[in-house]
Amino acid sequence: MSKVVLSGDLGFIGLGDLLQLVGSIGGTGVLRIISKYAPEPGLIYFQKGNITSAQNNLLKEKDRIGLDAVYSLFGWLEGKFEFSQEEVSVKKVITTNRMEIILDGLRMVDEGVVPILGPVSFEKKEKDSGEKERNIPVVKGPLVDYMYVVDEEEYHKGRTIVKENSHGSWIWVILEGVVNIVKETPKGPLTLLKIADGAFIGDLSSFSFKSTLRRVTAVADSRVILGVMDAQRLSNDFSERSLEFREFAMSIDNRLKEVTERSLEIYLKEDRFKEFARGKKLFKIKDEKLYTIRKGEASIIRKMKEGYMPVANLGKGDFVGHVPFLDIGHEPHSAAVFVSEDFEAGEVDTVSFREEYRKVSSTLKNMIDNLATCITITTSSASSFMKQYSQKKKKK
Repeated sequence: MSKVVLSGDLGFIGLGDLLQLVGSIGGTGVLRIISKYAPEPGLIYFQKGNITSAQNNLLKEKDRIGLDAVYSLFGWLEGKFEFSQEEVSVKKVITTNRMEIILDGLRMVDEGVVPILGPVSFEKKEKDSGEKERNIPVVKGPLVDYMYVVDEEEYHKGRTIVKENSHGSWIWVILEGVVNIVKETPKGPLTLLKIADGAFIGDLSSFSFKSTLRRVTAVADSRVILGVMDAQRLSNDFSERSLEFREFAMSIDNRLKEVTERSLEIYLKEDRFKEFARGKKLFKIKDEKLYTIRKGEASIIRKMKEGYMPVANLGKGDFVGHVPFLDIGHEPHSAAVFVSEDFEAGEVDTVSFREEYRKVSSTLKNMIDNLATCITITTSSASSFMKQYSQKKKKK
């Protein structure tokens, strides 16, 4: 039985945000995109939050079904949408993770690859020292739970909120505005992320109440209002979780740190693939299982047309495998796992793990989800750096 559970105007919420919304709630059904410029709606099919197929009859017959159809619908900037909750029987033809589809779709619109059916809008472009201009997606979070906000702070455009390599333990949530997440490099400052309303500044390690080393610089890209988070309340929420879940959350935090460092190396044209793969063997993940590393090392490596890209180097306490409630764009579908000879791992009970995740406070859950989104986008940036580097080498 089909039931429309979500509808609205594309001028209010764009396709990228819609895909993220349906994915975040694990929806199964059909998203219909309706435009006055098209005689038939575009269709995007979901299974448990994952995009499995799509259809756009405006395209050539060979492109009407599949990934190209999804990308084409990003050009429908004006119109209506409806999401019907229903069983989906169409064949799964799309395996690309949701966040990569969103990033690629938005990029294709901006670069003119996807034809526009509605009014054209452009994202702000960033220019890295001597490099070509690139678009950086803005990461947002869900609605803020003000029960966790104990104070507010205002920052004017250009003001530094936290400085890389400084010490601090505060965690903020962005109530209003956009913040640039920046790494210092020999080539000058590199903006890796832009974060906005609902996103967080700070590390999960702050729950220990110890002063931690800030790994990035955060700079206000506009007038910004930050909410100071109730550290005691968050720490209590965190401590109530099982040891395994706490280690998992810290591993997510560590993976973002790793992905950020690897992205920076690729940006600086440092090829460390051989170093990361030396002495390691492929670890096959069975039936999308999730594992906790008990001993040894694991390297997450993505195979690209341009070569092999190191994504993260992990150790004891970190996880590898399929996370049933998060999409970080890594293993098992978008990257491989290579492990050291002394590698040992324990299988996680994903059923109870998912149940515990559901019991986590909405704010703590939002923080973990926000980390996962930042991991995906930073990995995508690293892939773009690698493609640009490869193209330059070919031209020489």
